[in-house]
Amino acid sequence: MGGYLDDARMSFRKYRRMAEKAMEPISDEEFFRRLDPESNSVAIIVKHIAGNMRSRWRDFLTTDGEKPDRERDTEFEEAPGETRADVMARWDEGWRLLFEAIDPLAEADLERTVHIRGEAHSVLQALNRQLTHYASHIGQIVFLAKHLAGPRWTSLSIPRGKSKEYDVDKSGKPYPTKA
Repeated sequence: MGGYLDDARMSFRKYRRMAEKAMEPISDEEFFRRLDPESNSVAIIVKHIAGNMRSRWRDFLTTDGEKPDRERDTEFEEAPGETRADVMARWDEGWRLLFEAIDPLAEADLERTVHIRGEAHSVLQALNRQLTHYASHIGQIVFLAKHLAGPRWTSLSIPRGKSKEYDVDKSGKPYPTKA
């Protein structure tokens, strides 16, 4: 199970990098743009992830993951005068709290019980819950950023039409092609 913690830490870091790389080409105006009145902007999604992290990861092992001071509904609103830098400062703080909570965890901690909204979870379940939650929202960020960036977009993985260039195993030999 010690391998699980290393993988979880690596996955959280990977998703953070993916989101940040996706946000790079969009302007501040695009960061706050909604595709329609019912959609969330990249900024709103970032605020929501950050708010969730602030609640879940403070005192992770000792208090309920839904803190009484969290105002979840405000995570889905733009505050007057709010800037991209303001939103990204919350993002950075959320990630700091996450890693301060999970970096010291040991294998034995995975079976400990924590609560989220009064519901008991093992630490393992709580980690999986948050990892999948953040991954889904980061997928939204990537989708929106790609749409907003248009021709300024740079692929975060294998670019369209370039699969064969990446179809090489670790030895440098091409994978066998299907006949």
